[in-house]
Amino acid sequence: MSTSRRFSLAALTVLELSPPEMVTAAAEAGYQHVGLRLIPATPTDRSWPVIGNTPMVRDIQSRLNDGGISVMDIEVFRLKPETQVKDFLPVIETAAMLGARCLLTTGQDSNTARLAKNFAALCALAAPLGITVDLEFMPWTEVNSLASAAEVLYKSGCGNGGLVVDSLHFNRTRTRLDSLASVPREWLHFAQLCDAPLETPATLDAILHEARNSRMLPGKGGLDLRSLVRALPQYLPISVEIPNGSAGTVSAVEHARQALAAARELVADADAMR
Repeated sequence: MSTSRRFSLAALTVLELSPPEMVTAAAEAGYQHVGLRLIPATPTDRSWPVIGNTPMVRDIQSRLNDGGISVMDIEVFRLKPETQVKDFLPVIETAAMLGARCLLTTGQDSNTARLAKNFAALCALAAPLGITVDLEFMPWTEVNSLASAAEVLYKSGCGNGGLVVDSLHFNRTRTRLDSLASVPREWLHFAQLCDAPLETPATLDAILHEARNSRMLPGKGGLDLRSLVRALPQYLPISVEIPNGSAGTVSAVEHARQALAAARELVADADAMR
């Protein structure tokens, strides 16, 4: 099956690689875009010299040009109670240097008014550079539903604000497909795709472990991905986010290639059923 969709290799799929290696892996595996993690998401994440006009940033730029691909999103901008949004400016400027389209953002503040204010401040920094700020809802953060993410976006009122629908989080937060009909289309800049068993893990820790370590190729699990894809705009780029510890039996490039093949087949099948 063929599809005109554009696909991005998410950083989490090949997190064992350096950012320049991620770019090369995306190009070799056949993606049009790549996602890069410039800000470590956990204390165990490796920190790379990728902020500013560094040699590694120039290496990334060279590999993007050579591979004919572009950066979809930059991770991960966590908005916490103590966050000083202005501190993100060097990262945002680096994202612009790399031609990134989106800043992947999480809301980790129970004070919705403060969170919306910080989200708006982040949008204000990104807007002059032509970059969107995209909020992802996840079961273990304070923004743990589509409704709570939408509340932040409505309160912030930003023209470059967006919402990320991740197929795993969509299922684990028990979001209904019909709720997507109320989401303004202009909020949707890309979606994230993976599969998983239909049954939700019993604890929040287990859900978190699954999300970071044991996602499945599209079509290999029990999630109703075809219905979700059909509920999203047909033009929407798809970020393939499939971290899987067992994938160590193949190279990172081969894992990325297998993930893309599975995603292409499922999305093309879903689009054909519209």
